[in-house]
Amino acid sequence: MSEIIEIEIKSLLGDKEKSEALKEKIIERQGELVSKNRQLNHYFIVLDVEKFKVAIQPHIKEQDKKDYFEKILNEGKNFSVRTRDTDGEVLLVVKASIGDDSSSNGISRMEFETVMNMELEELDQTLLEAGLELQAKWSREREEYRLNETNICLDKNAGYGYLAEFERIVSDRASSDSIRQELIALMREFGVEELPQDRLERMFAHYNENWRNYYGTDKVFNIN
Repeated sequence: MSEIIEIEIKSLLGDKEKSEALKEKIIERQGELVSKNRQLNHYFIVLDVEKFKVAIQPHIKEQDKKDYFEKILNEGKNFSVRTRDTDGEVLLVVKASIGDDSSSNGISRMEFETVMNMELEELDQTLLEAGLELQAKWSREREEYRLNETNICLDKNAGYGYLAEFERIVSDRASSDSIRQELIALMREFGVEELPQDRLERMFAHYNENWRNYYGTDKVFNIN
């Protein structure tokens, strides 16, 4: 299985009207709606990588995914592990930073994702028994559009409110910087700005500390 590098840039839209305006522009450019769903994302902190590996590998059926799971744990750093329920489909998602970015919110990250044949609560319990710690639970509504090689997600996140993610998936780390610049240029064409990483990290930290106040609600906070 070839390496999967996610190049992703977020933009904080602020309100529904700006989200709808961006959607209209995407459709005008022949962007295609790929999916529309509700998600629950539960974030975990890895304390013992080897124990995590041993607990999860038996649940991964495809050999190429087993190999890539091991590769990302061996080569990545600052892991972000999350379980996800997308309208009933349960996934395990592992992201790892490949530079100085964080694995949770960085622009360039290695990414592993696989469907798990278990309920969300069962998968969560498997991770807890493997020594991981629950960090926070997130909920969101998502519309995902495809515009040429770019995925654009329009989200309504608990806590964050309306957010857009511009994403490209590549297999060559060397192309990360050039792809990032292409995404920035596309965002300018749509009239949206990149959410600065330092502000995003402050928002992420605030949510993690207070997630029980926001999870599953429409409540929104504003952190500058």
